[in-house]
Amino acid sequence: MKVTFANSAHITTKERLVLGHGRWRNISLKVRYGLCLHPQIGPILIDTGYGPSVTKGAERSLGLKLYSSLFFPDLIPEQAPDAILSRLGYRCDNVKLVIVSHFHADHIATLNQFPKAQFLARRTVFDALARRTYLQNLRHGLFPELLPETFSDRLIDMEQSPLEPLPHGLGEGWDLLGDGSLHAIDLPGHADGHFGLYFSTLDTPLLYGVDCQWLMRAITENRAPAFPANLIANDPQALSHSMVKLANFQAKGGDILLCHDPIDSPCDWPNFAQDSDDMGGEA
Repeated sequence: MKVTFANSAHITTKERLVLGHGRWRNISLKVRYGLCLHPQIGPILIDTGYGPSVTKGAERSLGLKLYSSLFFPDLIPEQAPDAILSRLGYRCDNVKLVIVSHFHADHIATLNQFPKAQFLARRTVFDALARRTYLQNLRHGLFPELLPETFSDRLIDMEQSPLEPLPHGLGEGWDLLGDGSLHAIDLPGHADGHFGLYFSTLDTPLLYGVDCQWLMRAITENRAPAFPANLIANDPQALSHSMVKLANFQAKGGDILLCHDPIDSPCDWPNFAQDSDDMGGEA
């Protein structure tokens, strides 16, 4: 299986808001999503990043308009999922599976572009989202209007996948594809049901920590941001434990990637990380 991460948008913010004791200078954060080319399943998306459904359209709710005005994502159309898929010879309807790590807007904004995909996510988290009122979801930064109307019918419960012990201090993980190549790792704290993804068969094992922090420096230097950024965390204590898990994994020789870290990674588009059993060319 081959893996890459594209950048759907840039977000400009102050370093001090995303790094403990950081400077009051502007930094540009990435908004990554993942694309895997699986030899049997074909293209698999890991979240979808930002898209025009967040930034444009009079039909958006007032809350979503305010959210867009607050974060002001600068979209990168040439790295949108449909554009990257086209570069690789695929169409959106070739995507049969999208993994949804959690339900924040910057991870689900273009799910509607994949009419034939099933969604691998936590059923309990989606059910809780569906039960809450608009204002209750808004308080958690959730916008169900971004989800396809058929999301529930197309949802595969991630927790029904086999649970297996994993190395490098990761504990247990769900074997999402049934072949040991990709495991979901519980990384609580940032959002309800938030999980990361462990790629065990790459030349160097990779743990995609999604939103455990915005910057890797916050983890490697133990510089988690304080108020007001810590208000976003669903469970600050659990988030601290997740950060330790990532730091320990890196100390044991694994690679870490975060959704928003601005530093370029060898896994970023157009590079592909490959496992040793799949050295074929691009699709």
